[in-house]
Amino acid sequence: MVRKILLPFTSLKLTIVCFAFAMLLVFFGTIEQVHLGIYGAQKKYFDSFFVFWTIPGTIRHIPVLPGGYLLGGVTLLNLLAAQAVRFKFSWKKSGIYFLHLGVILLLLGQLFTSLFAKEAQMRLDEGQTKNYSESFTEKELVLTDTSDSKSDHVVSIPEGLLTSRAPITHPSLPFRVEVSQYFRNSTAVAKDQVSSPNIPRLEVGPMAVLVPIALATTSEQPNMPSAEVKIITPEQTQTFILSERLRSPKTFTVDGKTWHIDLRARRFYKPFSIKLNDFTHKIYAGTDIPKDFSSRVSISDPATGEKRDALIYMNHPLRYEGNTYYQLAFDNNDTTSILQVVRNPSWLLPYIACTLVGLGLLVQFSIHLVNFSRKRRTA
Repeated sequence: MVRKILLPFTSLKLTIVCFAFAMLLVFFGTIEQVHLGIYGAQKKYFDSFFVFWTIPGTIRHIPVLPGGYLLGGVTLLNLLAAQAVRFKFSWKKSGIYFLHLGVILLLLGQLFTSLFAKEAQMRLDEGQTKNYSESFTEKELVLTDTSDSKSDHVVSIPEGLLTSRAPITHPSLPFRVEVSQYFRNSTAVAKDQVSSPNIPRLEVGPMAVLVPIALATTSEQPNMPSAEVKIITPEQTQTFILSERLRSPKTFTVDGKTWHIDLRARRFYKPFSIKLNDFTHKIYAGTDIPKDFSSRVSISDPATGEKRDALIYMNHPLRYEGNTYYQLAFDNNDTTSILQVVRNPSWLLPYIACTLVGLGLLVQFSIHLVNFSRKRRTA
């Protein structure tokens, strides 16, 4: 019974079709990076079950390609089904077993990376200490109760709830939050530069407004959201214009408690802190071409009592507590270092998978070579 169910998935034709679609997915996903950026293209083509195309002039979306999840799942099923139905152990095929096991781990590694890996950045000025990194793409609306002198109580609202514009309530909030307008990316312009009265805007002063712009396509120029947020209680409604571009957190009072409200990149807090002691940027003599840039940092972990220095430079990341810190960029006349922070629980799987694939090819080639040599000697 199980064999009958699995048999249609063992077809070699299905394998070839999957490889063909994978090539198309990589090709179009690479081209689309120009318009969507790396993260946008990755989400649309590889972190999805289907790739949708919008019919011009309409809001209808139709699937035109299988996405990475569906394609990877079918390829994995095809490989496992073929092994389950046709598996007959033979030393002559031992290399193929290693090879297939490597491919299975490679597919699983890509799936786990897509589901569990987190990429963020840590922007540090010289002498500054931080215990958090910030997302490249995700934003959050943060409400902080600062009335306790010993600790702050923070409520984070993810960007998905802001775009839905539905009323937001939380047991920790003695008020309701409503987002009247939300621009995922915005810029500030003079009022008289807005080309049409139909363009939505948020006033931030007597002469300036915030207007929506196209989504960013590179991590170097991330989206700068803006929003009109209302804090509603039975007694009053307070309205705030917030923007990550203007870095303008606001303060208000409800029931005698002081609250801060801010729109910012989503933060990932760590149980340890990193301080930037010094940033070095060297260039080739007589040019502006970077030769080397590095960050000397200090790690302080209260949980373990560990305190040590480390040097981060190109191709020499810092690994600590499951996080990897890469030297990404710099700013502010070489006084600010920007580190890319990657947390990927399955980062070892691709290395193991590639080792198994290489080992499988080597074993299988060696077996055929030995057999070929024996036949020549006996011929």
